[in-house]
Amino acid sequence: MPRRFLLAVLLAAAAIVVAVAPPAQAATPVRIMALGDSITAGPGCWRAKLWHRLQTSGYTDIDFVGTQSDGGGCNPGYAYDFDHEGHGGYAATGIAANDQLPPWLAAAKPDLVLMHLGTNDMWGGYLPLADKLTAFTKLVTQMRAQNPAMKIVVAKIIPMSAAACATCPADVAALDNAIPAWAAGLTTTQSPITVADLWTGYDAVADNVDGVHPNDTGFQKMSDAWYPALTRALGTTTTPTTAPTTSPTTAPTTAPTTAPTTAPPTGACTATYRVVSQWTGGFQGEVTVSNASSAASTGWTTTFAFTNGQTISQAWNATVTQSGTSVTARNVDWNGRLAPAGTATFGFLASSSATNAVPAVTCALT
Repeated sequence: MPRRFLLAVLLAAAAIVVAVAPPAQAATPVRIMALGDSITAGPGCWRAKLWHRLQTSGYTDIDFVGTQSDGGGCNPGYAYDFDHEGHGGYAATGIAANDQLPPWLAAAKPDLVLMHLGTNDMWGGYLPLADKLTAFTKLVTQMRAQNPAMKIVVAKIIPMSAAACATCPADVAALDNAIPAWAAGLTTTQSPITVADLWTGYDAVADNVDGVHPNDTGFQKMSDAWYPALTRALGTTTTPTTAPTTSPTTAPTTAPTTAPTTAPPTGACTATYRVVSQWTGGFQGEVTVSNASSAASTGWTTTFAFTNGQTISQAWNATVTQSGTSVTARNVDWNGRLAPAGTATFGFLASSSATNAVPAVTCALT
């Protein structure tokens, strides 16, 4: 009897251990939503190529999400995730104006968005660059409203050929040139924006079937350009399950040069002003500050005066204030320190009349 009793006690204890042991928890995959137009949707085979490269390079803990599916139509010869948020014929300005993005986000619940938008905003050449950037900003705001920690990768979109649209090549270039500064002005530690350069090295004729939509070579180039930007963004969320083939660059072991204890010599700062693009009623401007002294700066300030009633509405990479015609711009925390011959650039959007004279710019280092 005592042995039977002891056995019963041991079995009961084992049952209790099994009952209270927590089940193994699988890692939650990072949900990635590809947002775009027909270049993403139909058939959008850059997604299949990108998925395959991610899987074969160790980024297996991911899930492509979206309310749309291509049903495997790319037929690449390997498995891939069909889900996406590409909508043929849709423009960034239209999606923003009609508030179409929030329900897509609510359904897909992405952790990270890959955005290639703007192609359908180019037709006819009548939409100002400022309208496109305003739409991009609204879409980012809506992404963050759905997920305050949203990681966002925005593409410098692929080029369009002049044969498809006479005004489009220049308009695409203007948008792509504006995207890095726009992204820098909106990125945050919690919700970083990474820029993927899909424009450089892409041939609007050879890599497209119709001057607009990619052929297989174009899809491959898109995948190749997405990959480094996406893996940088994933670095804040997940890591590959296999070691990367190259080691990350190590931080410098020497301390940075200390700031000068005396002010740089007078006249050691130069600044250049240029109009990046212009449209009826507005323009995008840019100022580049250069340290012409032999000592590093700790900060810089530029001033200029508009003479034709121009008014700045938005600025990035500097703290910009305007009082009447006078404009003052000061460095932000991360771009005030300029090595000798170093430069910093800030940009802005402004309203203007038919006359938009280029002002003289003065600058000073501290």
